[in-house]
Parts: sequence; C-alpha cells; structure tokens
Amino acid sequence: MAASKAHSWSWFSALAVGVSFLKCLLINSYHSTDFEVHRNWLAITHSLPVSKWYHENTSEWTLDYPPLFAWFEYGLSHVAQHFDKEMLVVQNLSYSSPATILFQRLSVIATDVVFIYAVRECSRSVREEKGSKELLVRPCFILATLLLWNYGLLIVDHIHFQYNGFLYGILLLSVARHLQGRHLEGALLFAVLMNLKHIYLYIAPTYGIFLLRSYCFTKNNTDGSVRWSCFSLVRLGTLASIVVSVCALSFGPFIAMGQLPQVLVRLFPFKRGLCHAYWAPNFWALYNVVDKALSMLGVRLKLLDVTNLPKASMTGGLVQEFQHSVLPSISPSVTLMCTLVSVLPAVLRIWCRPCGARGFLRCLVLCALASFMFGWHVHEKAILMAILPLSILAVESREDAGIFLMLATTGHYSLFPLLFTAAELPTKVLLMLLFTLYSFTSLKKLFRGSLLNALEATYLLGLVAVEILCEIVYPLLPWQQRLPFVPLLVTSFYCSLGVSYSFVRLYLSLFRQTDKRKQL
Repeated sequence: MAASKAHSWSWFSALAVGVSFLKCLLINSYHSTDFEVHRNWLAITHSLPVSKWYHENTSEWTLDYPPLFAWFEYGLSHVAQHFDKEMLVVQNLSYSSPATILFQRLSVIATDVVFIYAVRECSRSVREEKGSKELLVRPCFILATLLLWNYGLLIVDHIHFQYNGFLYGILLLSVARHLQGRHLEGALLFAVLMNLKHIYLYIAPTYGIFLLRSYCFTKNNTDGSVRWSCFSLVRLGTLASIVVSVCALSFGPFIAMGQLPQVLVRLFPFKRGLCHAYWAPNFWALYNVVDKALSMLGVRLKLLDVTNLPKASMTGGLVQEFQHSVLPSISPSVTLMCTLVSVLPAVLRIWCRPCGARGFLRCLVLCALASFMFGWHVHEKAILMAILPLSILAVESREDAGIFLMLATTGHYSLFPLLFTAAELPTKVLLMLLFTLYSFTSLKKLFRGSLLNALEATYLLGLVAVEILCEIVYPLLPWQQRLPFVPLLVTSFYCSLGVSYSFVRLYLSLFRQTDKRKQL
C-alpha cells in the first residue's frame, strides 16, 4: 500500500524538477535593482555588527525587512563568501560579477524547496470527488501545476529577482496545516512569516480571528453562535506564547540595544508615497486616473488654472509623495481606514459564521486582495498574495475557478512592466501564454464547461489590445518620448478594472457560502 501511494505521487517530483530546470535557464536574464538590494543586505549583515544593520545607509537600498529576514541574509552571506568575497563589501555598490549573479540566482532556486514542499502539502489537502480520475484532470495535479509553474513567481523571483518563493512557501504550508487541522503549526509558521516580511501583516486579521474563533473555542454551535463556556484560556495562552516567542527571537536583540524605534522607521517608510513607481492595479490607480482626467477637463473648460495645479509627479514614474489636483489627496491614515473597512465584513463573517478552514482560506484571500486594493505604497507584486492561495479554492469550486481566471490573468499581466527590456519580451509573453492557456484548459476540463461569461472573456481579450498598444503602437508615436509613462498608466488602469471586479466577486461569493460545510 505504501509503495503504491508513493508511486501515485511520482508525477509531483517531475513537475518540481521541470520547473527547477526552467529556473536555471533564466539565470542570465535581466535583473532589477532588487538584485543590488539583496546583495547590499548580504554585505551589511556579513560585514557589520548587528547594532549597525538598521543604521547603515551607504547605499540607498537600506535594510528594511524584519530581523528574521536579516538573519536569513546573514546565513546566505556565509555561503556567498565562497563564491565572491567582493560582493560582501558594503562600499561595492552595484556590484554584479558573474559569480555574484550565479550565487544569488542559485540561492533563490535553492530556497524554493520550501515552496515545493508547501505545494505538495496543499495538493494533498484538496478535496476530490470519490472514484478514480485521469491524473491530468485531478484537482491535486492541477493545483500543483498552477502553483509550481505560477507565472508571477517565475518572473518576479527568477528574472526580476526576489525571494518570494520561500516566503510564499511558508504561507502555503501554514494554510495546509490549517486545512489539516494542525492549527498550532499553522500559527507558528505564520508568526515566523510575519517576522520575515511584514507585508504579511495584511492578512494577520484573518489568522487572529480564525484561531480565536475556531481553535480557542473547544466546541462550535451548528448555528454559528458563540458559546463562551467552551472558550479555552489555555489554548489562547498557547497561541499567545507562540507569537510572543517568535517576536522576541526576532526583535529581542534590537530591543535590548534600544534600537526598536530605528527598526520600525525602516519597516514603515510612509514618505515613499501613495503609489509605487510601477502603479499597482488597485483602487488608487483608478483614483489617480480620475483625478488626472478631471484636472485636464478643468483646464480645458477653464475651470482650473494650470499654474496653480500641483506638478504631475504621480505620472513621472517616481517614488515620492504628491498632491492630487482635483480630488482630495490621500494620506497613510486614509489608506489604513479604507483597508480596515474593506476587510471588516470578511473577518466578521468567519467570526459569526465560521465555515472551517475553507472559510478561513477565503477570508485570507479577501484580506490580501483588500490590502492590495487600498493599501499605502502597494507594490504590483503583492497581487501574488491573493492569486496563490486562491489557486486552492479554484480547484474545488466552479465559481472560484472563474474568479481565479479573471484575477490571475489580469494580475499576472499587470506584472509585464517589471520586465521592460526587449530581450525579455519573448520570455514574458511565452510564459504568460503557456500558464494562462493551461489555467483555462485544465479548469475547464475539471468543471466540464466554460467558467467565464461573454463580458469577462471580452475583457480578458482586451489585454491583447493593451499589449499591442503599449509594446508596438505607442513606441512609434511622435510624442512617446515626452510622455514615456503613458503605457504604464494604461496598463495599470485597465488591469485595475479586472482586479476590482474580482474583488467584488470574491466578496459576493463569501456571503453566498452555505453554512452546512463540516467545520474543522
């Protein structure tokens, strides 16, 4: 029996080895400034005492991740010294020798083993119909392929350059543990994750409410009502001790040195502005476009004086603060309030009507997407925080599969501006086409029918027109040098419509859930 079971999962190793080979082929691709960011962090953590890590500013790319990630870089640096010691010199700015490139690329590929293991655990946790099915249309196989070969992760980590793979691996492993009913392990993994990269604070409300409601209460009434007599202080204390212990391990040394304020300043740099240089396709992108359109209309109708309007820095491709021309300018506190309001219905839902780990997973996706929609200085890459966990729901529900196709296709296309060099154009287009075609065909076979209506399909086909306009037509226009960021604005605006639509559909699906599912 054991041998048969092992043989039945031999296909997973083939998928993992195949995608790892593809990553190796991308080693010599273009890399962004994030490559220098992480090289500099290697140098800082290796060459300087801990007391100077969050003060060092020789490079503009200062250390701004939580302490556990700094220790991760410190560990990598001890391997890096065997490749090229010069990369570990803080003063060697923009250093990228062939050995440095090879090491940093291989370090991303090697740490992806965490992601591969997490995908295997998630694939084992999905629900499947009874009876044998052809392997290619089994939910576990489709999910493994959608995650291991995810287009966004491939280009962001292995071309653009970052370490998202092992971070998302910890997130997915945490989700898998909750799906398996192993809640303490899931809580521990998430506590570690938040201390590696603080962007995951966005989904912390989901974890907090879910664990409080579904773990700290030893029994749940079938009608969803709270029975406080079943509340366990011991379980609450256990969860609290896990979180406190991990945070103490991460921040303890810096608290002891009196450097916590300096660390927090680095982690939350609110002066970077509302939008990232590459506009994330969210609500604020729509807001910016509307403000720009109103200002142009006001000037044309002579309702506004062009000399009194703020400089249009938001379309300059820079990371900075700016003032809107017509609509009210947005502060960090406003984005915080919008984010909290947008996640509140989801977390209240899993408190009042818990639907087990699947309800938790749906709420997690909603919190991730709400934070992407309304957060301050959101990076376009953050869309993966919603796309990856949504993949699990997509192989279990027809409705979720349709939402996934909309969000994944739109969100992945919004990453195109990250790879702006001509040499990478064929790679990004080919990988996007292959992943998208597989997503559509595999999910269509799984659910035996079309998953999108005519309007949704038309919108997605419009992405082809946007790509032709931005990559082929616009560069030929005479004014393209004066307005080089118009393609970015068009891409962001169009993708914002699809992401916003997916967000609304996800919320509607949350409130249409039946409460008859077995609670875990």
